[in-house]
Amino acid sequence: MPWTMDDYPSSMKNLNEVTKKKAIDIANAMVDEGYEEGRAIPIAIEQAKEWRENASQDEVNDYKQHGKPTQRSKEGKKYESNPERMEEGEEVVAHANGWAVKSSGSQRASEVFDNKDEAIKRAREIAKNKGTSLTIYKQDGSVQDEQSYNQ
Repeated sequence: MPWTMDDYPSSMKNLNEVTKKKAIDIANAMVDEGYEEGRAIPIAIEQAKEWRENASQDEVNDYKQHGKPTQRSKEGKKYESNPERMEEGEEVVAHANGWAVKSSGSQRASEVFDNKDEAIKRAREIAKNKGTSLTIYKQDGSVQDEQSYNQ
């Protein structure tokens, strides 16, 4: 059964609204990818807390207004032809407010940093956790470096 803001694991009850929303989103995506619920929940909570600590107030406000926890499908994956974000590599790209970290198939950044090194550090951490890849772009959009963390 997919988790929602009205029906979520009891271990999420003390999280603030935005962090809880993010944790539900992450946990639903992880279960869709084949993680057991008991394993997905604590990972999702920790990742949501870390996201909240590192997110700017604008990012938090944007997620609060526009973020919607993904709905787990009964069959597993939500999309047949579109891989889940958990399988996509991470990218560091130039952004109007600095340097953005985003999944390779996403339109929106998951995080934005003033400093490129901070963005690379965070993207590398995410890519290692997911066992995917990291592509770092230069200001002009050309590839600076590519790294693989396939497990």
